Amino acid sequence: MQDVKKLKDRVDPIWDAIRQEVEQKIQLEPLLASFLHAAVLAHDSLEQSLSFHLAHKLGAPALTEVFLRDVIDDSMAADASIGASIRSDLQAFRERDPACARYSVPLLYFKGFHALQAYRIEHFLWHQERSELALYLQSRVSEVFAVDIHPAAQIGSGILLDHATGLVIGETAVVGDHVSLLHEVTLGGTGKATGDRHPKIRSGVLIGAGAKILGNVEIGEGAKVAAGSMVLNDVPAHCTVAGVPAQPVGECKESQPALEMNQGLGEQRQTELLD
Repeated sequence: MQDVKKLKDRVDPIWDAIRQEVEQKIQLEPLLASFLHAAVLAHDSLEQSLSFHLAHKLGAPALTEVFLRDVIDDSMAADASIGASIRSDLQAFRERDPACARYSVPLLYFKGFHALQAYRIEHFLWHQERSELALYLQSRVSEVFAVDIHPAAQIGSGILLDHATGLVIGETAVVGDHVSLLHEVTLGGTGKATGDRHPKIRSGVLIGAGAKILGNVEIGEGAKVAAGSMVLNDVPAHCTVAGVPAQPVGECKESQPALEMNQGLGEQRQTELLD
């Protein structure tokens, strides 16, 4: 009975799907067989595969791939919530990104996913009073993936960082669950202010490419920030804002815009802008 329980505890549909996808891709692209085997099939769990992948990409002379993998493995073993967030993030990529037809794609190729999972390790280290190591990894992630997330930022699960190039999230920023952020989004401060100085993004929010949200402002649950906007004030829940500076342009039709990924302002508002 105990063996049966252990087997059930190991059931991991996402990891099983990734292995099946990779086995099929090896048949279609034999040139990548060694890479796919080393990155996925050689491992017993999603955590092991991700650890191998991140360590390979972020390893450097100052902190070699071998030592970095130990750090990542130990962090994930010590905090089970990291593994749960990894799977929730993979689900978000699979469901919201039309370029992601398989679970294995973000694990293998999407730097937004890689940067997000590296942040999760950094965040764990930060709260273990290993801030210097966390900051070192933040710097490496910025160099390798062009994504800069402070280890102290608070980020929920079910997050999509689409493309992610140029994304910046500051030290006191808070990002709730099931949020979608596109490339070149900034959750930053307004200058030399200290203390709690970065945005608070509530659940279900969609933030379009290039949007800049500055200062200790709140983007309410289920709100939408249009691409290229600059937000300097609070945004009510389920409200769409656009422009520089951003202004309300209507209510969101979706309860959680992040899940639908519809970046339109609405037909009536678009007509007004054209006029």
